[in-house]
Amino acid sequence: MEVAEQLFAEHGFAATSVRSITNAARCNLAAVNYHFGGKLGLYEALFHSRLSELRRRRVESVRRVMQRAQGRAALELLLTAFGNAFLEPLVEEGRGRHLLGLLSREQLDPRLPRALFEHEMVEPVQRVLAEALLQSTPGLRREQALRCVVSIIGQLVQVSFRCRWAAACQGGKVKGPRLGAMVEHIAHFSAAGVRACAKGTQ
Repeated sequence: MEVAEQLFAEHGFAATSVRSITNAARCNLAAVNYHFGGKLGLYEALFHSRLSELRRRRVESVRRVMQRAQGRAALELLLTAFGNAFLEPLVEEGRGRHLLGLLSREQLDPRLPRALFEHEMVEPVQRVLAEALLQSTPGLRREQALRCVVSIIGQLVQVSFRCRWAAACQGGKVKGPRLGAMVEHIAHFSAAGVRACAKGTQ
């Protein structure tokens, strides 16, 4: 699975053969067909595994903060924890770059049903974060909370791609955003926006 992730991320689905994966992983070609039913099955299993891991980290970051705060966390604390959980897996050396490459290639050359991302990742994470925003922000309405979640995640996605771009440019000589500072900024910026929505100014 690790070798498949690396090769799919580097070369894309079409340009990666099962033989190249099994050769690099030093495993039997027949094992892929036996366990996954072929290349597409391996690709789908890889995405299921990685999306499940990302979902778990993001959801747990929110629930952990809310449990400690007994259901009423400060927005900055909540959004900082979520931001770190969102970005850390995407910028980890090796695996993070592979994951971002994998996601980028799937967007450009889709092989999986769109519903997979909605059910495995988007809906569960948005639902948990929106509920936490509602519990932490008096006066916030559900539709406002959902819009705020989309805005927050959009900011974090932009930072993740800027980090990847910076690492790829000129052998890594281009400086990317400092993650800690960016997460802190997004947390404070978004917390102010969420409170403004709750007050009816947005």
